[in-house]
Amino acid sequence: MSAALLSLVQWLSPAFPTGAFAYSHGLEWAISEGEVRDAASARRWIADVLAFGAARTDAILLAHALRGHDPEALSDLARALAPAAERLRETEEQGAAFAATVAALTGRDLPPRPLPVALGQAAAPLGLPVAEVLALMLHAFAANLVSAAVRFVPLGQTEGQATLAALHPLIGNIAAESAEAPLDALGSAALRGDLAAMRHETQEVRIFKT
Repeated sequence: MSAALLSLVQWLSPAFPTGAFAYSHGLEWAISEGEVRDAASARRWIADVLAFGAARTDAILLAHALRGHDPEALSDLARALAPAAERLRETEEQGAAFAATVAALTGRDLPPRPLPVALGQAAAPLGLPVAEVLALMLHAFAANLVSAAVRFVPLGQTEGQATLAALHPLIGNIAAESAEAPLDALGSAALRGDLAAMRHETQEVRIFKT
């Protein structure tokens, strides 16, 4: 395994200090309302976010960041596409933490940006295949939501791992498609997930930031 790939795996690891464990992407509200209550409903919810929601949008933004598209323009797009205040908070806080940590490790100048743009800027010099970077990012995204479901539904650890494994084919397909997608393909249709993020903002009892 190459040093470049190992660096990317480290950056996307749950141990990397972006605070990803504290964000549920609206899933906490869906669990509290009983819409996500077991492994099957968790898998459906996460699959929809991957295929039709912020994960796909992030993948397309990441692909263009890896290819050197203007990071300021991509950052503006990322912010504009956030459908709720908490979604904006999530991408900006994680992106800032990610950029600061990679900058400290590498000595590079990496300003705070929304997470997919920050990741693209950091990973571009690694020279890895775009679809491979996207797949690992999507896997980390899905793994974080599965972890939230394991803790809060709650699911058993084995159920959680089976849920994540069942999403692997979808992750591969989205990565391959997003790697070649133009910016015109950006958009989201995961409306229930967006509403969950909005409703989480006023949820009285909360464990997660989003």
